[in-house]
Amino acid sequence: MTETLASQPWLSLITFLPLLGAILIPASRMGRPVDANGQMSAKDQSMADKVAKNIALLFTLMTFVLSVVVYLAYYDPALPGYQLVEKVEWLGDGVNYKMGVDGISILFILLTTFIMPICILASWDSIKHRIGDYMMAFLVMETLMIGVFSALDLFLFYFFFEGSLIPMFLIIGVWGSKGTKQFAGIEMPSRVYAALKFFLFTLLGSVLLLVAMAYMYFKAGTTDVPTLQQFKFDADVQTWLWLAFFASFAVKVPMWPVHTWLPDAHVQAPTAGSVILAAILLKMGGYGFLRFSLPIFPIASDAFAPLVFALSIVAIIYTSLVALAQEDMKKLIAYSSVAHMGFVTMGTFSGTEQGVEGALFQMLSHGFISGALFLCVGVLYDRIHTREIAAYGGLVHRMPFYAFLFLFFTLGNAGLPGVSGFVGEFLTMTGAFLYNSWIAFFAATGVILSAAYALRLYRQVMYGELSKPGLLAIPDVDRRELLMLGTLMAFALYLGFNPTPALDVFSPSVDALVEGYSAAIAAGGR
Repeated sequence: MTETLASQPWLSLITFLPLLGAILIPASRMGRPVDANGQMSAKDQSMADKVAKNIALLFTLMTFVLSVVVYLAYYDPALPGYQLVEKVEWLGDGVNYKMGVDGISILFILLTTFIMPICILASWDSIKHRIGDYMMAFLVMETLMIGVFSALDLFLFYFFFEGSLIPMFLIIGVWGSKGTKQFAGIEMPSRVYAALKFFLFTLLGSVLLLVAMAYMYFKAGTTDVPTLQQFKFDADVQTWLWLAFFASFAVKVPMWPVHTWLPDAHVQAPTAGSVILAAILLKMGGYGFLRFSLPIFPIASDAFAPLVFALSIVAIIYTSLVALAQEDMKKLIAYSSVAHMGFVTMGTFSGTEQGVEGALFQMLSHGFISGALFLCVGVLYDRIHTREIAAYGGLVHRMPFYAFLFLFFTLGNAGLPGVSGFVGEFLTMTGAFLYNSWIAFFAATGVILSAAYALRLYRQVMYGELSKPGLLAIPDVDRRELLMLGTLMAFALYLGFNPTPALDVFSPSVDALVEGYSAAIAAGGR
């Protein structure tokens, strides 16, 4: 009985359950009367919006619970290989629908299913128009994001990886902030400009990825990821394939200098859009490096490691300095994300156990802390409708609970020991030190700078006199906001004091990855 249950297509169920919720939302509107313009009455529209929100929350919670149950019941963290594997013939000739997880991917699925209900709650009162469509976009995006971390076929991965652009493009372009911007002599809404920039940057890199995938298919005769990880491409071929994959994943992380789409996207996106962008979508690039670049192109990864270190150090230092100069809270946190993802790429390409585990832990931690910081900005924006730092000051006198939560995540973002952010930064710098001590030295300056811009933001927003008229009656966090931020705080604190459970999940797969990577480099003549 247990073996029968374990062999069920659990990953497919987890992946496509949110899509079922997205289908039910328009179905729930059927039968409601509409006028000549296709519009429902205000009462019916209000009811339809409420139903849409409840469906979205229900299906994201169901997906989270199911993913936890499957993990606890059927996933063995002591094993290094792929588990919960499903394989069905799809396009034929070596291209199959294949799903599976290992220690590198399983916690990102859990992070995705955990963050999504929080995003729905964050949107509960702030989204005022086309609510059903908005909830559908988030549910479709959840399916695509889980698919990215589950796919074990290269073309299936590409389908999910590129598909996730579409709902995020809509979320930014339709429900983003107001305002206009000049672009190429054309005046357009700022949110549309940010959505187009996000889409074009990520799509351009992915065109090269598709070309590389096609070559790999004709060379290896398959798109099966485990098979490709064992296939030995020639060193000169690896160079070109690595660059093609790098072009796509570097934009997604994003690495300097292809990071400029991120601040615009964050500023214009609704709060939940910024949360999912920071917590999950950025992780796809780092995950891609670990799933494809290191195991499939080890010789090229080692050869290009100095380039990656240089770009990572520039990202850590330069974007931290840019963050210091920001007057928009969202932009500051966006540049902070670029800096923190610099630690991820640095740890990844160190090729050491500490560096790779640190990169994975940093991505996991960043999902909690950066996502929470964008929620904190959303709390203020929902009340005052501005993100300008200068518009605030003295909020500690009116919002003591908010002040405490904001301080916790501010210090966590700065790498305070006892919070999960410290563990990831420490491990990635340890891995970098084992590769080259100067890399770790320069990266450490980013930790100092992160404390500078984080504490500057907190001081300007929370301290000083409560003198601005719009702030005199501002309410503290409500129960919904306290639930969201308190839950994220609990996980960041738990992993900060006890990182072992996460590291134990990562360790077997990371050990196998690093061992194979080192052996391939040694065999390649190093």
